[in-house]
Order: sequence, then structure tokens, then C-alpha cells
Amino acid sequence: MNKFLAIATLMFWPVIPLFWIPLHSSIGLFRRLGFFTYIIPGFTWIPVAYLIWIYREFLLKFAIKFPVYVNIAGLFLLILGIILQIWTIKLLGPGTIIGLPEVFPKIKNKIIDKGPFSIVRHPTYLAHTLMFSGIFLFTGFLSVGLVALLDFFAVNLIIIPLEEKEMLKRFGKAYIEYYKKVPARFIPRVFNP
Repeated sequence: MNKFLAIATLMFWPVIPLFWIPLHSSIGLFRRLGFFTYIIPGFTWIPVAYLIWIYREFLLKFAIKFPVYVNIAGLFLLILGIILQIWTIKLLGPGTIIGLPEVFPKIKNKIIDKGPFSIVRHPTYLAHTLMFSGIFLFTGFLSVGLVALLDFFAVNLIIIPLEEKEMLKRFGKAYIEYYKKVPARFIPRVFNP
């Protein structure tokens, strides 16, 4: 079970940066490509996933034997991340979660400012971090811990800034107002500044 969870995480995580970084870097190109946008990540992700599968024994060779309470905390983070992910998908809709408004400008959506979006601007990415961190603490595999760190930095340093730039273009003043209303980008603020 632990190995399956770890290898599934390692194999499916690359979809996030391989799709969202190019998409937000070159919106115009992907709008011209239309539905072909969703084929391109397959050409990049499938070889990466295959390599991960081939080297799975090496990738799962190094692990930390955490105490049971750490494993339980990891399971709690994983469940919390899954709940948050489902909640954001429900609020955004499946089309938005896969980038349809970015690729097809005729598909209109609106800024969601309720639920977790009233606390942080990017709860979906927070959900990913909770899930990846939880899987690491639950399984102990160092490769999953590395993916959790890579995801955290890729999301916060590359994907979110690109996405916010695109959201500003798409929503203009409404996004600026939302930005001011919800200043926390990714990590909820416990106290108001």
C-alpha cells in the first residue's frame, strides 16, 4: 500500500508543472492550439511517468521510518488535502480546474471568493502540498518528500505568479479587489496584519 501510494504520487505529480507552467507562460499559443493543448502534456508526461516507473525501485529505496504518530499526522494531512481539493473542484467546477477558461476565452468564469477562496487565493495548490506532505509523512519515502518540496517551490515561485498575472489580465479590477480582500496567496494567515 505504501509503495503504491508513493509511486502513484511520483508518477502523477509531473502533470502539474508540465501542464500549468507552459500553459500560463504561453496562453496565446495554447489558445491557438485549442483542444490540442490537452494532448501535449501527454507527450511530455508519459515519458516522464514511464521513467519513474522503470526506476521505481531506486526511487523507493530510501525511506525514513517515522514513528506511528508521524504516520497518523501524514494520513490526517492527506485526508485534509483531499477534502480541500474536492471542495475547490466543487466551487471552481471541473472545467476550470483543468484550465478550460485559459485555453478557451469564450468559456467565462468568475472569481470565486467563498469557502477556502475567502482565506487563500490558491487553495488548490495548498491542497496539493497537504496531500504530498501527508503522503511523505505517511510512507516515509524520501523521493515523495522531494516531490512535496519541488511542488511547493514550483507552485509558489513559478506557477502562482504566472497564474496571477493571467488572472489579472482576464479579470482586471475585480481581481485586484479580490487580491486586496484575500492577501494570503497560499498559506492562510492566522492573524490579520
